[in-house]
Amino acid sequence: MKRFLALLATCATILGLTALVGPQAVAATGCKVDYTVTSQWQGGFQAGVKITNLGEPISGWTLKFAMPDAGQKLVQGWNAGWSQSGSTVSAVGVDWNRTLATGAAADVGLVGSFTGTNPAPTAFTLNGVACTGSVDGTQPPTPGGGTPVSINGQVHVCGVNLCNQYNRPIQLRGMSTHGIQWFNACYNAASLDALAKDWKSDLLRIAMYVQEDGYETDPAGFTSRVNSLVDMAEARGMYALIDFHTLTPGDPNYNLARAKTFFASVAARNADKKNVIYEIANEPNGVSWAAIKNYADQVIPVIRAADPDAVVIVGTRGWSSLGVSDGSSESEVVNSPVNATNIMYAFHFYAASHKDNYRAAVSRAASKLPLFVTEFGTVSATGGGAMDRASTTAWLDLLDQLKIGYANWTYSDASESSAAFKPGTCSGSDYSSSGVLTESGTLLKNRISTADNFPTS
Repeated sequence: MKRFLALLATCATILGLTALVGPQAVAATGCKVDYTVTSQWQGGFQAGVKITNLGEPISGWTLKFAMPDAGQKLVQGWNAGWSQSGSTVSAVGVDWNRTLATGAAADVGLVGSFTGTNPAPTAFTLNGVACTGSVDGTQPPTPGGGTPVSINGQVHVCGVNLCNQYNRPIQLRGMSTHGIQWFNACYNAASLDALAKDWKSDLLRIAMYVQEDGYETDPAGFTSRVNSLVDMAEARGMYALIDFHTLTPGDPNYNLARAKTFFASVAARNADKKNVIYEIANEPNGVSWAAIKNYADQVIPVIRAADPDAVVIVGTRGWSSLGVSDGSSESEVVNSPVNATNIMYAFHFYAASHKDNYRAAVSRAASKLPLFVTEFGTVSATGGGAMDRASTTAWLDLLDQLKIGYANWTYSDASESSAAFKPGTCSGSDYSSSGVLTESGTLLKNRISTADNFPTS
């Protein structure tokens, strides 16, 4: 089965079931069309079409597009009145969906046949206006008003919580990239549009490995890519969590010079942004808490010199388990915290491997330490195996209760059960439909897309 998602297109609603024409259509001022081949067989296919109105409200609409191959024919459709003349396919809204408010979207579909190839159409018009995915080149408006960044502004640590510009505790929920050296193709305009709009994610964690073909092989190139992803997250109103992904070797001091160079650069470049959070060491392992503190004591001032206001997250012992995976506990951090302000401590878990004793440690620590779960998985600590739904749900319920933010591993199509997408997804443009999501991706999308209800007073 192949999936194709057509490029952003200007349009304004969903398609009805009959061909009845309602009120006089007016010109659309901006729209986006997602065309996805959801299944394909010998000589036939089924496609879904999602239309989003980015401009002024419209009442009455006609969507048109051309089949790219002469052998492609419309057989039937639903949620609109469908017809074909030559290569041009038309869909007309009906009484229950012909009116589209700003930001409104709907899903329609069709069954077609083909004799040669079956390429996806890439050009759409709505009421005669070409669909480009924007309104006069500007960013699409956000339905409901406000993005996570526009609502919360520059975040900071207050007490044991992450707080917004109104000094109220908030919880940020989102997804982590996989290593950008391996899965760079997964992070593009379409995937980040989906993360912000369909998943309604608050943040994107940018996992920049240092070793394993990462930063050390091309410092300038990886720094540039991180900055571009920060910009893409900012344009969509999401926070960007810059992760200096140290893993092997486990002592972050091995990369101290690299960390100073990298953070001096990205902090200076992004100092005026409100959406950036810095994670200075992913998963310290095989090293003492004293050694991790030594590293933090040297890296945090480098960031502060350029960006004095940003939140900094410090990794903890035992693969950021607060020491629990090394047989210790959160007490080592509580009794000897990093001597800096506006910082948080990282905690990581994998639900099938880390259960009640880890949750107990987080529950105890949360009353004394500002925590952020910068990485977690729904499966085992290897990144594979079956999803543990019960443990994952218990974890997420606890984090919601404690207002602890999190980023799930991973927003990628890696061949492992922790990935949100099925293998091959990132070669297309569909990052939201049930056809591309894994069991883990389905669970996380359902959790993240629920309303944030950020406090503003």
